[in-house]
Amino acid sequence: MPPKVKITKEEIVEAAVDILRQSGVRGLNARTVAAALGCSTQPVFSNFATMDALDRAVLLRVNGLCEEYIQRETESGEYPVYKASGMAYIRFAKEEKELFRYLYMRDRTEDPDFEKIEFGEQMETIVQEHTGLNGAQMKLFHLEMWAFVHGIATMFATGFLDLDWALVSQMLTNAYQGLRRQYGLEV
Repeated sequence: MPPKVKITKEEIVEAAVDILRQSGVRGLNARTVAAALGCSTQPVFSNFATMDALDRAVLLRVNGLCEEYIQRETESGEYPVYKASGMAYIRFAKEEKELFRYLYMRDRTEDPDFEKIEFGEQMETIVQEHTGLNGAQMKLFHLEMWAFVHGIATMFATGFLDLDWALVSQMLTNAYQGLRRQYGLEV
């Protein structure tokens, strides 16, 4: 009798991410994951006690994919770092519509474990360097800029608009410069 093939947590998570890409969150369940892996649901539930546990692992993986977009965009040097993070966020929404929806367009009111969008130290440093603001003003500046970026990203993710990439870049520049003026900063 041939040995059983062990299916890893990572393989299960990657299969779930692929299902999300193809079918969205409605297509994600233990049976579809098992079918994608060519196995029964037993390996899924051997690695993850519940679908909520699998969902948590998938959420972390999808968040990591978004972070990879941001890292690639900032490392490319095409835009200043702060703008690059916004452009990457929008690019993720454009290229990974279902993953973006899964990560950023779902009800989080009953999800106390998943971190709310917070202002990390790295982003805090970037905003401080670009604006000279700190404290509450810096956080508000970033929140206003992020709300604008998220709006554009949502339009891409939902198919509401498909804007030219150069126009998206110009819109982000305009919003950034407008906020700088609003805060009394040189443009």
